[in-house]
Amino acid sequence: MSTIADFINKNARQNVLDALAKAKDNESYHALLSLTEARALERADAVDRGEITGRLAGVPFVVKDNFLAYGAPTTAASKMLESFNAPLQATAVEKLEAEGAICIGKANLDAFAHGGSTENSAFGPTKNAIDQTRVAGGSSGGSAVVTALDIVPFALGSDTGGSIRQPASFNGVVGVKPTYGTVSRYGVVAMASSTDTIGTFATNAADAALIMDIISGRDSKDMTTLPDFFATITEAPAPLKIGLIKEFMSPEVDQDVRDRVNEYADKLKTAGHQIDDVSLPIVSLTLAMYYIIVPAEISSNLARYDGIRYGRRSQGVQTLAQLYGRSRDEGFVTENKRRIMIGSYVLSSGFFDAYYLQAQKARTLLINEFNELFKTYDVLIGPVAPTPAFLLGENTGDPIKMYLADIMTVPASLAGLPAISVPAGTSTAGLPIGVQLMGQRRSDAMLLSLAESMEQK
Repeated sequence: MSTIADFINKNARQNVLDALAKAKDNESYHALLSLTEARALERADAVDRGEITGRLAGVPFVVKDNFLAYGAPTTAASKMLESFNAPLQATAVEKLEAEGAICIGKANLDAFAHGGSTENSAFGPTKNAIDQTRVAGGSSGGSAVVTALDIVPFALGSDTGGSIRQPASFNGVVGVKPTYGTVSRYGVVAMASSTDTIGTFATNAADAALIMDIISGRDSKDMTTLPDFFATITEAPAPLKIGLIKEFMSPEVDQDVRDRVNEYADKLKTAGHQIDDVSLPIVSLTLAMYYIIVPAEISSNLARYDGIRYGRRSQGVQTLAQLYGRSRDEGFVTENKRRIMIGSYVLSSGFFDAYYLQAQKARTLLINEFNELFKTYDVLIGPVAPTPAFLLGENTGDPIKMYLADIMTVPASLAGLPAISVPAGTSTAGLPIGVQLMGQRRSDAMLLSLAESMEQK
């Protein structure tokens, strides 16, 4: 697969034309919802004339279609925003363009990022880059697939509970979920405000580190952003103490997944790092916490889409109640509605204390358990998902089974920790399997440096 270096100091227009041609040749994967062809070629010509410069001058990329970006509608893969043209661009996109990068298209996702397979897109599912009978993962499935298919060397995604890491694992690329607040969320359609993070897919750790270095930092338009702390590290870190989370390696986890994780742990040990089994007992409760806290925030964030202020407006209605009801019914997919209903329930009078408040208390206990482990260990590792990519349609009729695919990624999200998925080999059926590296807050660059050092082994 291509790296960013393969596009530097080359004709930018040709870079873009090649990327667009690959995108069109791979339409059967349904990874892209739209192309920003006219604007991309215009920017490429400006790069070739020397009017646009920077570290990424002439490098094509793709953004998940919940990022506001010029050149095509921002739909969040929903009927609700099907014809919405962004009046501004997301801060992350602006920072990339300031370095000369060129957006060539908008990637498919689960509608409003609600899902773990990209099967919840209102415009149809994205297919796995390795096996088109299987899911791409989600919700950032389209961004993962365009990277894995070598259409572009990197793509942006959002990760709320595993939406970058899981599709990265399913498609055999690097996926970065940074420390909460590392990258501005301004201009990105909100899902759950306390866990939403902006990250990247790339073909290798060094490229991922470069992109994160560019898009990270304080933004006056997003008060949750942290001061600049990300620095690209080129040297491998000193020997580290690494904990392998034993709760993630239970017999219920696919044997191929466990084998690849153990092999990666052995490589780390051979490289001089200390590997110990560690326990995170409360991890068994994290999925329950997540699917109380996140739907609660979703129900609040989606309240604005009512057919009047934002989004699709139903026609032929007689009353205001009908306008609200039909607009939301037509604009949201089934999973959107399910999460709105769950969230409204746990926030309602009489249930707030019993569910939402208890989940938040449990979240604090999870953070405390992570903090205790990080007093001894620099990095924690484990699988990204219990299985390789599953078949299209396999879990769509069982929401609980679909949610269980997130069981290993939601802990880092609830705790606001950096976590990355790195390729660790394939299953016996040839499907990619990723390993998840997790660190203390603000240890993002160290994790990527560790991943880069292991790519050479």
